[in-house]
Amino acid sequence: MEISNAEFVISNTDVEKCPAGTFPEYAFIGRSNVGKSSLINMLTGRKGLAMTSSTPGKTMLINHFLINKNWYLVDLPGYGYAKRGQKGQEQIQRIIESYILRRKQMTNLFVLIDSRLDPQAIDLDFIEWLGENGIPFSIVFTKADKLKGGRLNTHINLYLKKLHEQWEELPPYFVTSSENRMGRKELLDYIEKINKELNSK
Repeated sequence: MEISNAEFVISNTDVEKCPAGTFPEYAFIGRSNVGKSSLINMLTGRKGLAMTSSTPGKTMLINHFLINKNWYLVDLPGYGYAKRGQKGQEQIQRIIESYILRRKQMTNLFVLIDSRLDPQAIDLDFIEWLGENGIPFSIVFTKADKLKGGRLNTHINLYLKKLHEQWEELPPYFVTSSENRMGRKELLDYIEKINKELNSK
């Protein structure tokens, strides 16, 4: 897929105020500081489309970007940022859960995982919650350029092995780097494939 057009549409905290219509939506979520904004900018080829912040956990909004005028890329708030405080964390959780559980247009949720880290309980718990609620999702390993040699494969295999403890069948996964555009084609082709399947129904 080539992205010829990417435009910001709306930011809000209320799923009821998300754009009307039936365009499919592909949402991106992950722990704070996982590299979500950089990944979105890399995928769309627009350097400043999603704002990267020096303060992790700053995004508290559902951000809709219209891509090629026929599908939405949705930037969801990051989860699990401790310094936000209990009230702030609960607010973010409500925003995230209401979008994921109530937004009919959401076609797939991409869960971003920092490939440099060992499996984190907060990510595993979130993935388990998605499974319990029947949410279609894929995993996107980020920052793949930061690991040299065979360490990248070792880390990813460790993660997949951990997931196998809970899942008989693993979701699709992608290995990406915003620095060298690794995984960009595979991820966009996956979205295009789903869009074609939806259009053929």
